[in-house]
Amino acid sequence: MQLHPPPRSEALPPRRRRPDSGFTILEVAMASFVMAFGIASSILAMQSGFRSIDVARGTTLASQIMQSEIERLRLKSWAEIVALPEKAAVDVTTMFSANPAIASQFSVVRTSVEDGSRPGEVRFITLYVTWRSADGLSHTRSFRTMYAKNGLYDYYYTLAH
Repeated sequence: MQLHPPPRSEALPPRRRRPDSGFTILEVAMASFVMAFGIASSILAMQSGFRSIDVARGTTLASQIMQSEIERLRLKSWAEIVALPEKAAVDVTTMFSANPAIASQFSVVRTSVEDGSRPGEVRFITLYVTWRSADGLSHTRSFRTMYAKNGLYDYYYTLAH
């Protein structure tokens, strides 16, 4: 009996890997590079996100500080407002009595200047809140309001006394 090779038109079965074969060094290197790139990118994205959260938290606290100081000033009479120094530091510890560590992170400066076009009638009060974020950068937020003689504060002031 004579064996003939199979005709060429028949497809050969796919070659199977041997059970003890593995990945080539190039495949392992490429997979490692892709994984390292993914981890590094996610770490950078997380750091950026944490910085943004820290600045947002600081901005929120600065806004609360400014709001608290403005509300405190609104309860003062016109004579007390006129007597304010042109520029002064504000004690923040009274605003954060539950957590004095937060108060030590912020510095507040208040300016009070007379409106040149309406002397004796209007004062501009500006608050500047400054703090350092976790990355060491300094941030400042400010708020400016107008305080008028016989203005809205007078209604509250006369009711409180």
